[in-house]
Amino acid sequence: MPSEDQQYATDRLDDDHFPAYTMGRATELIGATPGFLRALGEAGFIVPTRSEGGHRRYSRHQLRLAARARELVDQGTPIDAACRIIGLEDRLEEALRDNEELRRPEELGSDPGGQ
Repeated sequence: MPSEDQQYATDRLDDDHFPAYTMGRATELIGATPGFLRALGEAGFIVPTRSEGGHRRYSRHQLRLAARARELVDQGTPIDAACRIIGLEDRLEEALRDNEELRRPEELGSDPGGQ
């Protein structure tokens, strides 16, 4: 059976929001420059966690957002517009998910025989 420390470490690995990636590793993973990630931070789109030494740390979730922003910027979209587009995409996805959840009880509770 894993110790509490081992379990905590495993939980952090599974946590999409755990700031596990340094600036260098983050830029390597998404194929961007440190300046690009800093620009996303300045736009308020991705706010990295800071280590005790003041170094930026990024989560997998933040890196997915940054990678999507990079795709849009590479297609010629300004950074500010890319951030707004991704924000709207996320809101739409959340609204669709909420809509599906609201419909599910209705479908489960309906009587297929019409009674």
